[in-house]
Amino acid sequence: MSNLVRFKFYETALEANRDKQILAENGVNGFIANEQLIQSDWLLSQAVGGIQLQVFEDDLEKAKKILQDYNDNEAYSLEVEHTINDPVFDFVCPKCGSNHIYRDDRATSFFGISILSSQKFVCYYCGNEFTH
Repeated sequence: MSNLVRFKFYETALEANRDKQILAENGVNGFIANEQLIQSDWLLSQAVGGIQLQVFEDDLEKAKKILQDYNDNEAYSLEVEHTINDPVFDFVCPKCGSNHIYRDDRATSFFGISILSSQKFVCYYCGNEFTH
């Protein structure tokens, strides 16, 4: 039986669990180390080396290929229409021309309540952030 090796490091547990799930769907077992420790005290992240995704040494190359293939095809795996009927806004993304956009109110909200109307928009299709 092969040993566990550190495969990848993460700042958030969400990213680590996403990659662990992608590996599992492709037949590679992954294990997450330091998740609870860092979630309870994120200041320890630097001391323990972040949240780690570990795989068996024999699966290391296969895991690298799986995640590389996923990242290469991520833009195409989104199930989003490029153009929608009755768009909320009367303008399109300057990068890809999609009208499937939303207003990004994170910078102007306080505890989830929008105080001001943001002029920052994000395209669902290509992820482009722009102002209008």
